[in-house]
Amino acid sequence: MKIGPLEPKVPVAPAGSDRAAAAPAQAHPATAAHEPSAQVALSPAASSLLVHDGNAEFDAEKVQRIAQAIRDGRYEVNAEAIADKLIANARELLDRSSH
Repeated sequence: MKIGPLEPKVPVAPAGSDRAAAAPAQAHPATAAHEPSAQVALSPAASSLLVHDGNAEFDAEKVQRIAQAIRDGRYEVNAEAIADKLIANARELLDRSSH
């Protein structure tokens, strides 16, 4: 698997954010004349997960370590742990919606 650059070439802001409205889009000249081919809208549940205050914990060093492990081919995915967490999250969501 090839991992590309970690930084986007064009700044991206979430839809509806103040930053998106405050600064004009700086699109690549080749794409500036084209209209977007799709519209993306977040569900209320997904929108509730957005961090609005900027106080979320972010471990940049951990991200760099993982990115380097991926580039070096040393990163191993524990599919069983991922499956267990997905099932637990689904159960939690189902429990919430049934109340």
